Amino acid sequence: MSKKIIVVNAGPRTGWNTDTLLTQAAEGAKSEGAHVERFDLFRLEKYTGCISCFGCKREKNKGRCVCRDGLTAVLDAVSEADGLIVGSPNYLGELTASFRAFYERLIFRSLTYNIQTPCCNLHPVPVLLIMTSNASENAYADLLQNYQQTLSRFVGPADVFVCADTLQLRDYRKTDWPWTMFDPAAKQARHETVFPQQCRAAFEKGAAMAR
Repeated sequence: MSKKIIVVNAGPRTGWNTDTLLTQAAEGAKSEGAHVERFDLFRLEKYTGCISCFGCKREKNKGRCVCRDGLTAVLDAVSEADGLIVGSPNYLGELTASFRAFYERLIFRSLTYNIQTPCCNLHPVPVLLIMTSNASENAYADLLQNYQQTLSRFVGPADVFVCADTLQLRDYRKTDWPWTMFDPAAKQARHETVFPQQCRAAFEKGAAMAR
């Protein structure tokens, strides 16, 4: 039986870095026979982060978020999956608000506040977290380590893949004022040489998850 891999895009831009890497990871999973289901958070019906209702702490709802909104289908799909690939750009030193809402709901439903059994998730799902950023590769090491540890503890064994120093615009000259923090030529050159390698790496990671 083929594996079911869920892909969650927490970025807003179609055809750009996060979207492209997730597509490549999905193609990698498909190449190994996996069934891939994708959700684009910015295109879902309205949803929120955790509303602290504590419904998931009741025995009859154990491990299940009872808040019904645009994220419900995503969370249900992850519960039945064999792997989760989620990607987000870094905005202002954090992952997107859309990612955070999903992350809160994904983690909190399995958190028990019980010392003996702090996690009630009986179906560990391997996770690949992809982050894109215009900063350097090591700029957010502590942030990503925290995400990796928490995802590993409450969802399943997690891997983190960083695509750094990304190209943000096709033509930096078309901005209303000079973006002097960046070297547009260097950004373009990296996009043409390094980004294809990162796409291939994402493909391989998707394939590895499906194997």
